[in-house]
Amino acid sequence: MHSQVIITGGGIGGIGAALMLGRRGVQVTLLEREPELTEGGFGLQLGPNITRMLKQEGVFDSIAGGMVFPKRLAFRNATTGEFLNFLDCDDMERRYGSRYAVMHRNDLLQALAQGARATGNVTILNSEKVVDFTDHGDHVSVATDTGKTFTGEVLLAADGIHSRVRRQWVGDAVVPTGYVAYRGTLPGDRVSADFDFDDLTLWMGPGLHFIQYGLRDGQELNQVAVFRSPGYLRGDEDWGGPDELAERFAGTFPPVEEGMRGLSMVRGWPMADLEPLDSYTRGRIALLGDAAHATLQYLAQGAGQSLLDGASLARHLSVLGDAPWSPDAVAEAWAGYEADRVELASRVQRTSRFWGEMWHVDTTGAIIVRDQLFRITDQYDYKIVDWLYGPVVDESAPMPLLAATAER
Repeated sequence: MHSQVIITGGGIGGIGAALMLGRRGVQVTLLEREPELTEGGFGLQLGPNITRMLKQEGVFDSIAGGMVFPKRLAFRNATTGEFLNFLDCDDMERRYGSRYAVMHRNDLLQALAQGARATGNVTILNSEKVVDFTDHGDHVSVATDTGKTFTGEVLLAADGIHSRVRRQWVGDAVVPTGYVAYRGTLPGDRVSADFDFDDLTLWMGPGLHFIQYGLRDGQELNQVAVFRSPGYLRGDEDWGGPDELAERFAGTFPPVEEGMRGLSMVRGWPMADLEPLDSYTRGRIALLGDAAHATLQYLAQGAGQSLLDGASLARHLSVLGDAPWSPDAVAEAWAGYEADRVELASRVQRTSRFWGEMWHVDTTGAIIVRDQLFRITDQYDYKIVDWLYGPVVDESAPMPLLAATAER
């Protein structure tokens, strides 16, 4: 089977790229190793920069039914419970032309897959594990464990943080942090009546944080607990287990400690990222998503940045026309993709590390300084996020300043 584009990996990045390419008339074959398309984890966040792009790509309406749109991003101290500040999502929509959204990861994946198939240009093949790939100069070939060989003009490697393609190019390893995440959802009828489903709440504590927000029109509460593992710091072989989770969150503010008990206690997800790269392409092969720029989740941009990759690749590859694509034409498309993505995605990686350090400070002095910085920051001063959520579409005066400590 010969396609214009072969994609390896059926996660959000790979499927999103397939959809946006297919909508532009590009023939795509996507190979996924698992027997079904499914996303691990639970909720995800899509900033205004991502929802605006999805509108521009014409795919927002098809997935918006599964979205929830918070009114505030609220920041609180996980030990004392103090409400520190918030970002106003209504005003963010005015400034950036689109809304902050959250949704279930698998809901997003299935909506993207349905849209990709509906283009008539995308073939999704499950149970096809890639075992080899070759850049022949004038085309690429991919071999799978079923004995099949697929050929295409280019290969897009969306095969995750442990990317086989990246390992052959760079030979680097994931960068562990010693933090582990536990995720889970609660049915809406089991959530305290005091919980405000209009808020996405971040609780920050010493060496830990806790995030809560509603999913599926308030039918579920998504929760994520992240903490620095004492076992990892000691060099233990087995670290980050449920016993450490309970120990680290003992004594936090009651809604945090109670919420932690509603998590999946079977296993945690060790948190790691990759070092930024200067290039995502080589020959007829390009990396996208976590294979290119795996990032820590503190800016809530991992899935969104992979979707931005797909949009950029679709724009630059769709203008190449019918096969065959010359090496010069592919090189020009890759240059456009890297100009769009490398600098910004690398900044997201680096800034995410910084925000994680700030959230998790664990000395008394550092906690006092962090909380005071949150208290005194004007909710409508967007200097620290314009680079991420921009471009700004409305530079008029923001809403009148609200008191940062005001509770609704």
